[in-house]
Amino acid sequence: LAQGSRPIQNITHLCKAVMAERYLIKEDKVAEGATVPEAIKAKIERDAKLAEEKAAAVEEKTKRRAEQRVALKKRTIKYEKEYRNKEAQLIRMRRQAKQNGNFFVEPEPKLLFVVRIIGIMKVSPKPRKVMQLLRLRQLHNGVFLKVNKPILNMLKIINPYVTYGYPTRKLVKELIYKRGYGKVNKQRIPLVDNEIISNALGEKGIHGMEDLIHEIYTVGPHFKEASNFLWPLKLNSPRGGFRCKRHGFHEIRGGDWGNRQELINKLVERML
Repeated sequence: LAQGSRPIQNITHLCKAVMAERYLIKEDKVAEGATVPEAIKAKIERDAKLAEEKAAAVEEKTKRRAEQRVALKKRTIKYEKEYRNKEAQLIRMRRQAKQNGNFFVEPEPKLLFVVRIIGIMKVSPKPRKVMQLLRLRQLHNGVFLKVNKPILNMLKIINPYVTYGYPTRKLVKELIYKRGYGKVNKQRIPLVDNEIISNALGEKGIHGMEDLIHEIYTVGPHFKEASNFLWPLKLNSPRGGFRCKRHGFHEIRGGDWGNRQELINKLVERML
């Protein structure tokens, strides 16, 4: 099998070489003392100028990418420190409340993760339109939403068709790294390079995956642009299946639709 695969590899390398030659700026060599026509002379000058511009552009791009990489690394360290400080502060405040005999009120969540659990059959027009506005067009699609009154009112309309809750930082990171696709020119592009994110959201100060995760998780000032850049996440059906889609999660008999709060994390982990 290894011997039989060599011709295929040779053909692949040949195809790549042919593609590279299409964009190669060739050097025209002229013998000394030979008479050079004006057209050839103009072509040589043009090619030399193009080669200089290309070399300068490549050098500038390499330098810019190196600077962005270093800056992204520093921001990533800063984000990790910010997350640790926030968690330590919450633990400290809980302990103080317990020592003083008071109740500690947990901070209100700012981020929702909504998953569609019902297909397209027998859906009335109003919920269908709301799910279309929230970009939940297919079964097991998931989107990040900001917690505010308009969104909560829309979720009331589509409650029997979706389940939602408050994702942890770990879940947000896993979803974006494992199932994250960007919307570039109305196309679904895999996020294999930070440059894809930088080209789309660089004006908003988002230049990489960690910037994108931080903006989504903290519901930053550019959450709308970051969320719209992310294509709706396509998930699998959960391992072990649903319990009963016809009933709500908080009903006594048990079900699936509705607000799961922090328990959405366990469901989505089974759907990854």
